[in-house]
Amino acid sequence: MPLGSTVTQNGVNFSIFSRHATRVRLLLFRKPTDQQPSYTIELVHRTGDIWHVHVAGLKHGQLYLYQVDGPYEPSQGHRFNFNRALLDPYARAITGEGRYDLREAMGYSRRSSRKDLSFSQQPADFASIPKCIAYGDDDFDWKGDRPLNRPLSETIIYETHIRSLTCHPSAKAKYPGTYHGVIEQIPYFLDLGVTAIELLPIHQFNEYEFDRRNPLTGERLINYWGYNTLSFFAPHNAYSHLPTKKGEQVVAFKEMVRELHRAGLEIILDVVFNHTVENNQLGPTLHFRGLDNSIYYILEEDRRFYRNFSGVGNTVNCNHPVVQDFIIDCLRYWVQEMHVDGFRFDLAVILCRDEEGNIPAEPPLTRRIAEDPVLRHTKIIAEPWDMGGYLVGNFPGGRWAEWNDKFRDQVREFWRSDPGKISNLSTRFAGSADLYYHDGRCPNHSINFVAAHDGFTLNDLVSYNEKHNLANSENNQDGHNHNISYNHGIEGTTSDQETEKLRNRQIKNFLVTLMLSQGTPMINGGDEFRRTQQGNNNAYCQHNEISWYNWNLLKQHADVYRFTKQVIALRKAHPVFRRTSFLTGRDVDKDNFRDIQWYDPNGQEATWSPEGRCLMLTMDGSAKETGAEQDDVDVLGMFNASDKFEIFYLPAAPHQQVWWLVIDTSRPSPHDIFIDHDDSIAIPAQTIYRVKPRSVVIMFSMWKKK
Repeated sequence: MPLGSTVTQNGVNFSIFSRHATRVRLLLFRKPTDQQPSYTIELVHRTGDIWHVHVAGLKHGQLYLYQVDGPYEPSQGHRFNFNRALLDPYARAITGEGRYDLREAMGYSRRSSRKDLSFSQQPADFASIPKCIAYGDDDFDWKGDRPLNRPLSETIIYETHIRSLTCHPSAKAKYPGTYHGVIEQIPYFLDLGVTAIELLPIHQFNEYEFDRRNPLTGERLINYWGYNTLSFFAPHNAYSHLPTKKGEQVVAFKEMVRELHRAGLEIILDVVFNHTVENNQLGPTLHFRGLDNSIYYILEEDRRFYRNFSGVGNTVNCNHPVVQDFIIDCLRYWVQEMHVDGFRFDLAVILCRDEEGNIPAEPPLTRRIAEDPVLRHTKIIAEPWDMGGYLVGNFPGGRWAEWNDKFRDQVREFWRSDPGKISNLSTRFAGSADLYYHDGRCPNHSINFVAAHDGFTLNDLVSYNEKHNLANSENNQDGHNHNISYNHGIEGTTSDQETEKLRNRQIKNFLVTLMLSQGTPMINGGDEFRRTQQGNNNAYCQHNEISWYNWNLLKQHADVYRFTKQVIALRKAHPVFRRTSFLTGRDVDKDNFRDIQWYDPNGQEATWSPEGRCLMLTMDGSAKETGAEQDDVDVLGMFNASDKFEIFYLPAAPHQQVWWLVIDTSRPSPHDIFIDHDDSIAIPAQTIYRVKPRSVVIMFSMWKKK
């Protein structure tokens, strides 16, 4: 122990798990493209299920693979094939640029009519298989860096893909599409005001797993997003601006983390423990399948086949004790050695499934992750669904935060002007207590979002009624059909100024609702300047301008960017929007003012009309309610999703104060939002306010001058 390759003072220790193997061979290579190993070593030392050997004289940068023998009995779940070369699941770096031809990595004969029931006698093609790198360079200067551990209540997440951020020529990046490119964008992140960068998968994956071309351009389609992990401990090589011969990609990743932390920015990794690149029974044999298939994957009753709760071929057997250890070891590595601040777990319901695929009330892994002493202050965020389970509001394990798709869908429905959605809007704006109160969690455990990498961008949400995914070469059959979008009369881009004004206003409505709701907000990268994917709502394979951020839009949509910055600043400045306990609707000691109260536009208590499209609220900002050191502003909000003017009768501000206009999305920029008292407008007491169609108005009272 530990598992993997460990560089010592006089060599390298190799350690790998396999319970059902009968033979394990270590292969050493000099170069990544070697056709044959330079040395082979039979592992004769076995402690329990751990096969191990210490090889004197080896150093950091040594390349290696394994061959593992055992029963090839697909009907019993065993798929050992000594002719295949296997990666070490614990390898901290992998050779190659992430573009591998793995057609010769099948454990069966591709020419046989029996397919995976056949056995491949073909020798391994060592040149085509990436090699593991024994990584032992511990000289990186962290300069005292540690994970920041910012509370969720103070967190604003910016979700992005590393390449999308800086690959477009308009980014003018020195190292486009790399970890270093993220460093180059730090001044932008600080200007915008976000606090955490959530990266789509950065673990090593195979970009060339698809053999398809864009039918519109002829370009080869690649695995762009990276949701098909090849190596869970290894950062993706193609994102490194440094050479990768001896694992320098690890240094590149660490540099990115260190510089983000120096700027006060956290880093959250999107991790994919639910399935692997080995796919179903017809996929390649690369690591888990050839090491101990029946332990690492959930199999059907006919153990030749894989349960497919991931939708992409296989399902990792997460709650087997050995696999639990692997996942915990991996998470600890990224926190302890790489200093990341948190994880977003893709299709996280699979983390709950037992070895039969069922979901017990108390899954051991999710509890273990939540309670692990090393991970205790690490952010853990679940995507609380998979292909067969939906656990939004009920994800087990304790302190888990969740992607709240009910927030996404119900906020979209309200602003699309679907009737009778005011009750849903109020619940989501107030922190989704219906989902998180019952098990002792707080509003911040709701990760609120309107758009994410998977689906329409915010611009496309207000510009397209239908998905436009033909470029994915799947006949527009991929991606969600239920987008809850509205193009406002014209599909796609338009030069019609009135339509553009309306779309701008709708985007601002979404941003206000997202940023001022209780919970933890997440922005889809580029939405702050109306990034478009041309109506593609599933750009998983598009390494081109569909996915890249066109930074010229930052100037074109400067008003939206300014608005986003300002509404983020309002959230950060006022604890009333960042409560750590749920609103109750009870009276507080302030002229019978409740901590939150809902009204119809006529100023009377809300009746929740099934046809309603308008709603008003007041929210208390006293210190005893918000947990702040001193009293904050009180808030008045008016939401009009209808296509008509609506007169709102304003309730009196407490303590004989007056309401001050802070946001009115119907007003032209820069008069649509004010973050300074001297620029805002006082609203006379006991008056009305005309709220224009499809707009939101926010007012403050008790706003003290500097």
